[in-house]
Amino acid sequence: MNADILDPSKTPSVVGDENAPENRHIRSFVRRQGRISSAQTRYFDEMMQKIGLAYAPRRVDLDEVFGRHAPKILEIGFGMGEATALIAAANASSDYLGVEVHTPGVGSLCKRVAEKGITNLRIVRHDAFEVLRDMIAPGALSGIHIFFPDPWPKARHHKRRLIQPPLAAMLTDRLEPGGYVHCATDWEDYAEQMLAVFSAERLLRNTADADAKGFAPRPDYRPLTKFETRGLSLGYGVWDVVFRRVRAQS
Repeated sequence: MNADILDPSKTPSVVGDENAPENRHIRSFVRRQGRISSAQTRYFDEMMQKIGLAYAPRRVDLDEVFGRHAPKILEIGFGMGEATALIAAANASSDYLGVEVHTPGVGSLCKRVAEKGITNLRIVRHDAFEVLRDMIAPGALSGIHIFFPDPWPKARHHKRRLIQPPLAAMLTDRLEPGGYVHCATDWEDYAEQMLAVFSAERLLRNTADADAKGFAPRPDYRPLTKFETRGLSLGYGVWDVVFRRVRAQS
């Protein structure tokens, strides 16, 4: 990987002041360090030098980051990275950019990348809203994955849910025509909110059949994680929401 990509001073064009009032947003996460194992620490320190992309309020050339021209898939909030690593390993013809704020999860994914020899994955440890806003150019992405974001189940906390109109507008702008956004959740009311938010975007179209109540079948590329498998065995539901961007009408 080009070392310049890790240096914020070497990325090309400056975007706006992230602290300006119009750029402030409600964070959908709580910064909690949690326990990080010695293995996660070791792999974090080693692998982030190789696959880490430093946040900076500047647009990046993703082809330069990955060293090739290929479809670019962004994953927001990859947790411990189980599904992320499986997807990247199984789809070598695409490039994956994972964004996560919690260090133990980043260290866990770094470990999976090293053990599996994955070469088509990079990581940004930062707030995904700011990464999208400042670093990702319009039309740069072929796909976006948001799997099991924090549901913030209490009604008074719903404003902290990640899937809100401002983010949906930004996701739509960063997708190329034909690109997709795929969310999955095990909270039905959050799934309904996702449907409503994405349906309000005029350049997004739901891929689900009309008789599926707006929800899509789980695509083959999204693996069942241990957490999800356990939940399904207990009778919990999981809802996938998949929308595609259409071309703007001239």
